Formats: sequence, C-alpha cells, structure tokens
Amino acid sequence: MRLTVFWQRMADHFGAGYADTFARDHVMTELGGRTVNEALDAGWEARDVWRVVCASMDVPYEKH
Repeated sequence: MRLTVFWQRMADHFGAGYADTFARDHVMTELGGRTVNEALDAGWEARDVWRVVCASMDVPYEKH
C-alpha cells in the first residue's frame, strides 16, 4: 500500500483533521507502543499499520 492510499484511508475514516492528530498522538500497543507516525518512521509497512488501525479502531470491513 502506498502512503498516499494509507493517508487517504485514515482521512476517510477519522476525518482529515483528526487523522493527523490520531497518527501523531495515539500510542498503540499493537504497534509496539508506538504511534502510527512512529511505526511508519520505524519502517513498518503502511498496509501493516493500516491493518492494526482497522483491528484496533473497529474500522468497517469494507474500508479495509
């Protein structure tokens, strides 16, 4: 998954303004105690981060 697709999905689910805040501030144990931004910076694949977000935040299946 390209980062542009990842960020579009984040914006579609959380809203454009909150997607950035969520990615910057919400620490997720499923990402090793990292935020979305930290996980991406640490080399996690965007598709894997999106899967974690979907599972953790009850993103509807059709948005996966």
